[in-house]
This record gives sequence, structure tokens and C-alpha cells, in this order.
Amino acid sequence: MENGDLHFVQESPEQLAARLGLEFNDPLLLHRSLTHRSYLNEHPEALEDNERLEFLGDAVLDFVVGAWLYHHYPEMPEGDLTRMRSALVHTEQLADFARQINLGNAMRLGRGESQAGGRERSALLCDTFEAFIGAIYLDGGIEKVEKFLFPFLETASEDILINRKNEDPKSLLQEWAQSQGFYAPQYVTRSEQGPDHSKQFEVAVIIGGEVYAEGVGPSKQAAAKNAARKALEKLGLVF
Repeated sequence: MENGDLHFVQESPEQLAARLGLEFNDPLLLHRSLTHRSYLNEHPEALEDNERLEFLGDAVLDFVVGAWLYHHYPEMPEGDLTRMRSALVHTEQLADFARQINLGNAMRLGRGESQAGGRERSALLCDTFEAFIGAIYLDGGIEKVEKFLFPFLETASEDILINRKNEDPKSLLQEWAQSQGFYAPQYVTRSEQGPDHSKQFEVAVIIGGEVYAEGVGPSKQAAAKNAARKALEKLGLVF
């Protein structure tokens, strides 16, 4: 461990691996997967940050999650499989996996990033989890990744299916928008047609100044829900 490491890291990479029951043949891969570029700026002896491993882990996750879904849900149509995979590799979901294993405690961050709350920031947790997966893959291959990842997928996929069926689409869309750093979605009535007893409203949902979808319904609330649902479909986050 480099000098000063303990100032930034609440748990060493080796402690993290031991707690998770993972053995690394190449400890450098483990260390690199947890090294943010901000740490490298202050510790040039670390040599390399985790961005290349993050790139690899992203690709490995897409493959492993896709293959798992294909075998785990043999009756699920292609469109739903695609949306489920998108939900499972979404930033907030991967950040949640990282939180489940307290990955933030072992991330190697620069002083400023750590003090700014980087260990709890979803985007940074997601990136580090992807890099961690990339390291596991390089160290032990696809089977080692599958053994580590499958328990997460079992629980998360069932939760996603239940939540998507029961949760209000406007709430889901707001959750997504906030996870991406946007303000809450705005719903703007575009048109109102028909007699009083049979009106049809058209409502647009706007996020970050962009119209994501439009919905039609017998009330403004129904039209807004339909707009939110269409936006979720566009984003691949609804089933």
C-alpha cells in the first residue's frame, strides 16, 4: 500500500476482496480497479487509473447480464429483455450494487474528491463497479464474473419487475431524471379538445429543456402519466 493510502481509503483493496471472498491472482488489477484519476493526480506512483478497466467492465456487464437474462427468463420477449438489461446496467442500479458491497469504502480517491462526497456519488460508484467487474474478468474470466454477479441479478431483476408494475410512471421518471442530474420533469398541456363531457388532453413531458414524450388522456393527470410512460419506454426503463 502506498504511503498516505490510509488517509483516503477506509478499507484496503485487499480487505475488500477478502470480505467478498474474492482472490486475485494479480493484485495490481484489484488496486487499479479502485483507483480514480483524482488519486493518480496526487499519487503518480500508482501509475494508472481505472478508466480503461471501466470501459472493459461495461462491455463485460452487457454480455453477462444479457446472457443471464436470456437463460433466466426463457419466455420473455426480446423487447422486454432489452429493457430489463438496460435497467440492470443503469447507473443507479450499478451504484446500488456498489453500495451493497460498500465499494465506496475501498475506492482510492484524491483528497478533494473524497471530501466532496465522491464515495457516495452514484456516477462514481457505478464507474468503479464497472472497473471492478473488468478486473475480475481479466483476473479469472467470465465464470468468475458470473459467480460474483449472479446473486445481484437474481434479487435486482425481481425487484425491478415488481416495482415497474406497481409504481407510478411519473415517480419512476422523476427518479431517473434526478439520477442524471436533471430537475424534476415538467408536464405542459399542449392541447385540450372535445366537449366538456368527453375531453382529450395532450401533455408533453420536458426534462432538461427537451421534450421526451407526449401523452393523451381524458384528464391532464392521465395524459401526464401516459407521457411519462412513453418517456420511460423511450429510455428502456419500463416493461
